[in-house]
Amino acid sequence: QLQLVESGGELVQVGDSLRLSCVASGRTFSTTAMGWFRRPPGKEREFVAAIGWNGVNTYYVDSLKGRFTISRDNDKNSVYLQMNSLQPGDTAVYVCAASKYNDWDRPTLMNPGAYVSWGQGTQVTVSS
Repeated sequence: QLQLVESGGELVQVGDSLRLSCVASGRTFSTTAMGWFRRPPGKEREFVAAIGWNGVNTYYVDSLKGRFTISRDNDKNSVYLQMNSLQPGDTAVYVCAASKYNDWDRPTLMNPGAYVSWGQGTQVTVSS
């Protein structure tokens, strides 16, 4: 299984942008769909975005589409989450995950059950 380490989380102001990174160790990264989830304080984990193995297909939760962008660089074993126009409601621990699939459809990749490896997460705090 892939080992995942996130970075890039920090305290920012409303309207700021932030880019999260997730580096994977393991030989299967380039054939694995990847996802970002988040866990707001006091709430359940929720899906943010996912990307297929070659970066062609991307999937987002409807509420974040247009503000957040997922991308990947297979040469660097990395997946990224660009977050723009951040709001206090975006405050959460953001967690990277590796899927059991190389790609699938949005309903499948929105489900945490599609993922077999999880990072520890990186804290994003948006202050007003």
